[in-house]
Order: sequence, then C-alpha cells, then structure tokens
Amino acid sequence: MRIQLNGEPFELPDGQTVADLISRLDLTGRRVAVELNLDIVPRSQHATTALAEGDCIEVVHAIGGG
Repeated sequence: MRIQLNGEPFELPDGQTVADLISRLDLTGRRVAVELNLDIVPRSQHATTALAEGDCIEVVHAIGGG
C-alpha cells in the first residue's frame, strides 16, 4: 500500500499498523509522536491502529539538546 509519510510517498505491505511502521523506521523505543490523518495516535494504540492505502502520517521524534 502507498501512504504519505511526513509529506513523502512511502510504500508498506498491506495490513501494517502504526507500531509496524515505527519498527520499520528504526524508531522502536524512542519518544515519538504519531499523527494519522490529522489525529494523534496515543502510544497505547500504536499496535492496534491499522494503516490503510492513502493514509497521511506524520512521525516526529524528540531530540534532546541543551
């Protein structure tokens, strides 16, 4: 399936979840915020939130600094 990830086209196998996408991006265990079609997906719902063709996803991860 094709989605929009941070404004760019991105291909994923069918049946993927937000958690699968985070894993694919090597962001597992990091502090990330995920927005799916303009709605924030709580971390507790990453594993159960399925992605679909044409979804728009924004993934932002926190970067520490001083």
